[in-house]
Amino acid sequence: MAIYRFRVTFEDYDEVIREIEVLSKHSFLDLHRAILESVGYDPEHPSSFFISNDQWKKGEEFTYLPSETRIRKGVLLMDNTRLNQHIDDPHQKFYYTYNFERPFDFHVQLIKILSEEEGKQYPFVFKSVGKAPKIFNNMGGIDEAHLGSDEDTKSEFDFLNDMGYDAEEEDVDLLDDEESETDEFTDPSGGDDDF
Repeated sequence: MAIYRFRVTFEDYDEVIREIEVLSKHSFLDLHRAILESVGYDPEHPSSFFISNDQWKKGEEFTYLPSETRIRKGVLLMDNTRLNQHIDDPHQKFYYTYNFERPFDFHVQLIKILSEEEGKQYPFVFKSVGKAPKIFNNMGGIDEAHLGSDEDTKSEFDFLNDMGYDAEEEDVDLLDDEESETDEFTDPSGGDDDF
């Protein structure tokens, strides 16, 4: 059976790359879950794949956990749609949007068609480069579903706590500081005869 190797990149984070191998008979839902497992995100969010052209323009859509609007439009479901039914090009591209409430967009491109290796479990993450960005919930905090090690959950502003910064402290009057700095350079004798 044919194996599809897809290169998956975040649209806004070029340094994060995953290469994922799937069976040609796998569904878009299998690919959806494999991508999200490879970056550590919860797959249980409304998401869609779109057939794409070379400029990443969205075409036909395949969705997971569709909204009422998508159901009324008759959008195909990921779990009912096999990958091999929509691979028309050896470099087929799909635009993928994860979690419509707080979306991340991905570019998914077929880069190789291989033969199945005996004993190998598919989907298979062939290559993993870079760390996926954290997901923030609607309250601005880190999504509990994406919590990893303590190091992962550190805020980008935690260095302020490490330096003893206290947001409650009163602002320093900069004018007083400027006057004291000027005084330091004033010659109390009033002249430069010493030179």
